[in-house]
Amino acid sequence: MTEEELHALVGTRMPGGIRTLEKWWVSLVLDAMECSPQDGASHPTFVFLVATGSMGWTWDELFAVFAATDADGPMFGETDTVVRVPLQTGTTYAVTGEIVSAARKTGKKTGVFDIVGYRLDIHDSAEKLVASTTNSIVFPRREQAA
Repeated sequence: MTEEELHALVGTRMPGGIRTLEKWWVSLVLDAMECSPQDGASHPTFVFLVATGSMGWTWDELFAVFAATDADGPMFGETDTVVRVPLQTGTTYAVTGEIVSAARKTGKKTGVFDIVGYRLDIHDSAEKLVASTTNSIVFPRREQAA
């Protein structure tokens, strides 16, 4: 993937999806995180799980948009989560998302890599934005000359 092709992907919309926070699933996640059941779906981790689980692409499909596979070794970068209204068990949410940034960089030890930012927004049934998570993925570009 050329640097121009990379930059052209900024603004690409993700298909999105719908997710209902079923009580059994919320309970399993809270138990796995050793959190209090009283936290319910208001725990900020649910923003990331709901958003990425309902972005409309699998991780492999997202990687493919950037001409990468899991064998290339993509790495999770930064994350910034904003909760405007805590998520609620039993509620259905819609997720929308887009690619918000893309940059090619070169490191002394790592060589060439791309950092891609994407934002996923969670909306309630009234289409009100209740939470968002902005994350980045680092794609090593071993085939690119430094």
